[in-house]
Amino acid sequence: MLEVTGLNQSYGQSHTLWDVDLSVPSGSTVCLMGRNGVGKTTLLKSIMGLLRVDSGKVVFADKDVSSDKPEQRALRGIGFVPQGREIFPQLTVRENLEVGLLGRPKDSPDPLPRIFKLFPVLKEMLHRRGGDLSGGQQQQLAIGRALALHPKLLILDEPTEGIQPNIVSQIGDVLTLLREEGMTILLVEQKLKFARKVAEQFVILDRGRKVAAGAMGDLSEELVQRYLVV
Repeated sequence: MLEVTGLNQSYGQSHTLWDVDLSVPSGSTVCLMGRNGVGKTTLLKSIMGLLRVDSGKVVFADKDVSSDKPEQRALRGIGFVPQGREIFPQLTVRENLEVGLLGRPKDSPDPLPRIFKLFPVLKEMLHRRGGDLSGGQQQQLAIGRALALHPKLLILDEPTEGIQPNIVSQIGDVLTLLREEGMTILLVEQKLKFARKVAEQFVILDRGRKVAAGAMGDLSEELVQRYLVV
């Protein structure tokens, strides 16, 4: 579904990503892991076209999207839930979701009933402003907005960051359900227990380089201590 090859990215004179390869097979869930500042968010933004890359290729659904703008990548079927959620605080829940609806395929079914089934609180708070929601509710809204696109690939950047435990559990259940239904998912996640619950494969970055990858069951204590423990 997604193939990233030889990706290099720099901020000015600072080289942040070094020849990164990443594969996300169709229907799989891959967790991108690593300590803070190793390039995880930079890689996601590069995949989405939000950052300019120096070299490398991004192929999505057998199409080279390396030169596509972010909105073009979204229209191709990539849903993105950024770190910090980035909902529109002055818009209502309905209006935030309608932003996502703008990019969905014209012949696709109305996604709102499905979103409300996954996150019932959004239906209850449909007319409340996004900025008045709790952090966990805002995260549910951000995921719902991405799902409104009917994405083939869902990318999430630290979906549990700053979220209360009961909402973390609910988000985990939703991602597990989406995976079981065949959705392809790439996420950045720091919580090891959550990552093991939702993901089938892992990729570890360190100092902008891919240093390990494999099945989640092969994520050893040695790798955890070497690359993940703060």
